[in-house]
Amino acid sequence: MKRTISRLGLGLVIAGATIPAPATTDTRLPNRVAPRQPTTMLHDGLNSPVGLAYDRDGNLFVSNWSAGTVLRFTPDGRRSVFASGLEGPSGLAISPDGDIYVASYSADLIWRFTLDGKRSVFVRGLDTPAGLSFDTKGRLLIANRRTNQILAAHLGDGKIDVVAEGLQTPVGAAELSNGDLLVSNISGGISLVSGNTISRTINTELASPGPGIVPAGGDAAYVVDYGGTTVSRIDSDGRRTVVADGLASPVGLALAPDGSLTVATWGANAAFRIALP
Repeated sequence: MKRTISRLGLGLVIAGATIPAPATTDTRLPNRVAPRQPTTMLHDGLNSPVGLAYDRDGNLFVSNWSAGTVLRFTPDGRRSVFASGLEGPSGLAISPDGDIYVASYSADLIWRFTLDGKRSVFVRGLDTPAGLSFDTKGRLLIANRRTNQILAAHLGDGKIDVVAEGLQTPVGAAELSNGDLLVSNISGGISLVSGNTISRTINTELASPGPGIVPAGGDAAYVVDYGGTTVSRIDSDGRRTVVADGLASPVGLALAPDGSLTVATWGANAAFRIALP
């Protein structure tokens, strides 16, 4: 099967490429049926948004791939450019101390920004880093797409551990409450990493899982379908519950301070609020 996406940025990852079949699958468990949750537009006029994260004051940071910027939105909706002149900004995560980490998919590195906007290079020598998140140990999880690994970088010295391997073009990872990882693979479904670094595919129902994957509590995570229109909850046993539909190429995802989800889409170049029950 071939899939071509004409947009710049993440579309280049799979444009004209044959999507490989995952090594293992488990489709024995039925999907759960749940009512779709309403979506409301929060911010428009974005430029191929990828990474999303809220700081402790409720400000939303968005990495704009095509514009090479990071935008900041205050809780009352005011917009400002937090950083500019970036090369392919993709994943974005905010540490417990408030520093903002942004992946450069094009330059193979991670930037670190202080709250006042001072920039430094945190890690170099990566291979097309995509989604970013933090684990409970305070390490920065990096979806290193080209090496099919999830890396964990220590904030103090930048030391890197390999925490997952054998993936299929990973673009995002979320740590579950028991320390396992759920990983979104843009060409290979959702993988579970449990007890060691070896992954296994647990769900292949999404067209192209994107970088937007965040913990849903317990043994599950919310994940976007970049090649489709949904945001779903995926349990560690592979069960899928669609929580929102009708989105055009959703890419970024973040947990909002009020308990809702914020999703960014490339189809609308906008961010939306998804209410959760």
